[in-house]
Amino acid sequence: MEKILKSDNEWRNQLSEQEFNICREKGTERAFSGKYESCKDTGIYTCTCCGSHLFDSETKFDSGTGWPSFFAPISQKFITEESDNSHFMNRTEVVCTKCGSHLGHVFQDGPTPTGLRYCLNSISLKFIQRG
Repeated sequence: MEKILKSDNEWRNQLSEQEFNICREKGTERAFSGKYESCKDTGIYTCTCCGSHLFDSETKFDSGTGWPSFFAPISQKFITEESDNSHFMNRTEVVCTKCGSHLGHVFQDGPTPTGLRYCLNSISLKFIQRG
C-alpha cells in the first residue's frame, strides 16, 4: 500500500481544526458527542484524511462507551496498531495504514466473533451509505 506523506501545514490546509487535532495530534472527541456514535445506517466508514475504506457497518455495535465501536476492520492491512502509553495508561492505538491518521484505540472487551472493540473517533471517519 502506497503511503501518503504530508507536512503538518498540508494537513492543516486539508482538515478542520478539530479534525487536525484528533487525526494528526491524537486528540479524542468527548464521549457521546460524535455523529457516528449511534449511527445505524448501512455502509462503509472511511478515513477522514485519505478516504481508505476501514470499517463496515456490519461490524459496528453499541458498546455503550460513547464512541463508534466495531469488532473488526474491513481488512487488517488497512489499519496499524501501535503501543500508546500516554495518560498513564497502556493502550493500543489504531491508525490508518495509508496516511497515519489517529483513529482511536482497540480493546479486548468486544463481542464475538473477535472479542475486540475498536473504539474510534467519529471525527476520524467519513461514512459512505450503501444502497
